[in-house]
Amino acid sequence: MTKQAPPNQTLPAVQLRVPTDEDAFVWHRLFDDPDVMEFHGGVSAEISVYEELTARQRRHDAELGFCFWTLLDADGEPIGFTGAQPWPHDWGPKGRIEIGWRLARAAWGKGYATAAARTTLERVRAAGTADVVAMVDVRNERSVAVTRRLGMTLEETFTLPGGRRQGHRFGLVL
Repeated sequence: MTKQAPPNQTLPAVQLRVPTDEDAFVWHRLFDDPDVMEFHGGVSAEISVYEELTARQRRHDAELGFCFWTLLDADGEPIGFTGAQPWPHDWGPKGRIEIGWRLARAAWGKGYATAAARTTLERVRAAGTADVVAMVDVRNERSVAVTRRLGMTLEETFTLPGGRRQGHRFGLVL
């Protein structure tokens, strides 16, 4: 189990950049790990999924001023993504802005998700977003802890499509 950064710990420096075409391959490599994908279907996604995802995020950034950005550590190395987007599914909080994060296994427990999510909240607030949600598998204790550090509150517990897993929807008024 990865140790979480204490709440009073100084968070690491992070950079967020709009994903490039190349980031589809980077994200595919970073997330090609059963531990990383445990709460995202359990298996690695095809490269085409990341190609579509990065293209969609570039559109969101151009149109909305925010997206799921490529998350870089202090040395400028990609370690995952963090950001916000309109909820992309037909189920769940349609019409709301979702914040989210996914990090490479080596970046867990170092405060990167919290630091980048706080930057995300500043950016979506500046873009005029009134509130955000985070959709988290109930078993994902690390992500639940990030929502708590952000000051989010539990709005709903629900059954994910397919009926085999439970999820939490956390919310935050900006």
